[in-house]
Amino acid sequence: MATVTFVDETTSGVRGGSRWLDIAEERLSAGELIRRRVFQEVAEFNARTEHEVFQGLVQPEDTERVLNGYALREPRRIDPETQTELALRAFAGNGFLVLVGDRQITALDEEIDLALGTEVTFLKLVPLVGG
Repeated sequence: MATVTFVDETTSGVRGGSRWLDIAEERLSAGELIRRRVFQEVAEFNARTEHEVFQGLVQPEDTERVLNGYALREPRRIDPETQTELALRAFAGNGFLVLVGDRQITALDEEIDLALGTEVTFLKLVPLVGG
């Protein structure tokens, strides 16, 4: 079993907090890795008693970007399937890059070797204003 560390980073070099996920497989597709990460962060959010600010890979529908995440307009639980679809579409549309070590993952079906202590960086790309 490998423990994978997920780190969010922006193009300006700001690194967010790390999250860990235990994975039994030695290899996973990028799409499956994204799905498991999203399911974990949604489960952590839904387990909390206050559902006001979601801190996750992609912005849920009907939310507003705030300093430390995404503020829900109405407190509610987030659906992990819907959030996974948003994340997979964001990856396909270059909303974020996935880096494993010094290697960029370019396709959802690309296999990733998960050795002990693997760090996966999710580099969030910020759209340019006016372009």
